[in-house]
Amino acid sequence: MNISGNTILVTGGASGIGKASAIRFLRRGNQVIVCGRRDDVLEQLTAEYPEMHAVNCDVALAENRELLLKDVTERFPNDAILGEEFGADGDERARRWIIDPIDGTKTFVRGVPLWGTLVGVTRGEEVLAGAVYCPAVDETVVAAVGEGCWWNGSRCRVSDCRELARATVLVTAAQFPNQPDRAARWRAIAAEAAVARTWGDCYGYLLVATGRAELMVDNLMSPWDAAALVPVIREAGGEFSDWNGRITAFGDGAMATNAALAAEARARLGVPWPDAGTAVPESADA
Repeated sequence: MNISGNTILVTGGASGIGKASAIRFLRRGNQVIVCGRRDDVLEQLTAEYPEMHAVNCDVALAENRELLLKDVTERFPNDAILGEEFGADGDERARRWIIDPIDGTKTFVRGVPLWGTLVGVTRGEEVLAGAVYCPAVDETVVAAVGEGCWWNGSRCRVSDCRELARATVLVTAAQFPNQPDRAARWRAIAAEAAVARTWGDCYGYLLVATGRAELMVDNLMSPWDAAALVPVIREAGGEFSDWNGRITAFGDGAMATNAALAAEARARLGVPWPDAGTAVPESADA
């Protein structure tokens, strides 16, 4: 897969995927989404931002789902699709689009802006490309294997922070249900970090990829939560794996760090380094 200028090309495939097109359909899918089910929040945002179309959460999910499906199936009719809202369609061994129309639904329905739309392109378990769009803050990251990570059109990298005492560490939910060891390890790291927050879901990973946070962890992840994030973090020069040390979107939770703190974070959290056989190609920035 190559990025040249504004184009992502999937090598070995019949179709080129335009980076601008990928971002366009993410944005189009989100133009109708501003907030959640709460009528008071809907009314407030409609008054403050009359140019935006605030809708009920159930309507937003349906509209976003249909727009995303339409874009993918029209442009890439031979590709398979997997999504939280879609189920599975097509041959999973073919090139497949793994989509989450609203990542951070609990955040979304409470009117908190740190949610986004995720799109990953995979072949088997290898993630070829990923895109994250957070419409409320108007931030997009797009990455393809071997071609770097792009934040609102400019190349981005993880931070070079090497000291936990200077680091920002993030988690979606600090409870870690049924994982008391993970919870204890997280609390120990959070106690020593400069900043520990629950700026979670996809936006936390976006912050790591763009150098504004150093560690992001999740206890549980589904493929549609993780697929887009694998190339985004790794192509920005960071480390991504599940809690078993596998570089995969199909594993047990997720951990993303910058490179400088990766060894300490893995040791402190009890996450092994990936086996050589699980590694993906090196980032273009490596």
